Amino acid sequence: MEERLKIIKEKYVELERELATPEVLSDFQRLKELSKQKSDLEETVGKYDEYKKCCDELIELYKMKNDRDMAEMIADEIVSLEEKKETCLRELEIMLIPKDENDGKNIIMEIRGAAGGDEANIFAGDLFRMYSYYADKQGWKIEIIHAVDGSSGGYSQIECMIKGENVYSKLKYESGSHRVQRIPATETQGRVHTSTATVLVMPEVEDATIEINESDIKMDVYHSSGAGGQSVNTANSAVRLTHVPTGAVVTCQTERSQVQNREQAMKLLKIKIQDEITRKQEAEMGRERKSKIGTGDRSEKIRTYNYPQNRVTDHRINYSVMDLEAVMDGKMDSIIEMLITEDQRLKLEGQK
Repeated sequence: MEERLKIIKEKYVELERELATPEVLSDFQRLKELSKQKSDLEETVGKYDEYKKCCDELIELYKMKNDRDMAEMIADEIVSLEEKKETCLRELEIMLIPKDENDGKNIIMEIRGAAGGDEANIFAGDLFRMYSYYADKQGWKIEIIHAVDGSSGGYSQIECMIKGENVYSKLKYESGSHRVQRIPATETQGRVHTSTATVLVMPEVEDATIEINESDIKMDVYHSSGAGGQSVNTANSAVRLTHVPTGAVVTCQTERSQVQNREQAMKLLKIKIQDEITRKQEAEMGRERKSKIGTGDRSEKIRTYNYPQNRVTDHRINYSVMDLEAVMDGKMDSIIEMLITEDQRLKLEGQK
């Protein structure tokens, strides 16, 4: 680890030197690229400097520990610095875990009502509101791309884009089957029902990342409709694109014109195709699920929302929050932080 940290520090110093040269300062694109590289290394270099300072101070203190007049004070300082040194080491270990290149990206989130009929659709709507509240607390922006209302409320399907800082890094663990246990509004005998909704989280991809042949796309157009089914306009502006080779389907009806909806739908189609390619690659490489918290598999039950017990349980980490109302109001921080911590632990173990 020490060697890796030295190389990172050398790279950081070299980037500082390059960024000060007239050639780089006059080339905006190059300046942007190198600044991003330097920024990515900054936290690790700062922590490494802190670690080295602890080591240097400890060397000096150990030299002085036989000083009778200051022995007690020096001993206390040694204990404090040793603890600080160990903390720095643990933090550096986490910083050296290979970063997911998608962590800083915006996402497309797709939520569908699954088992449970009307109640499943209502629950899908509850999940969408939960993520909306959480996004608002993070300072992120949500844009609904396509929604199909449930007949009794909620959504049978809703797709949205969430934009902001490091969105994927926090919401990538949400893909999977979410289960709710509660008495539905339509239940006349007070029985608790179990229903499910599925969530899929996909990182945004750059247009240049994947190419699609126009001949492989089937396009359908129809009238757009807004929330509750009301007509947005009378023109055939809504667009549905089907990628024939993969069967991927996307729909966009939020824009005012067919051209704009098709442009947005093409972006979504590329994201879905890239997501499918990534899944297949991971399957071919034989990656074991136990090494990843977020598998992206919608068939995997990841979390239960139990209303009678006021409990939310994430089954992957066996972690429960006994305040369901707060979680549904977007206070998901403790669950997400636990998922991140467990993911880091698994990755560290995988490197040993």
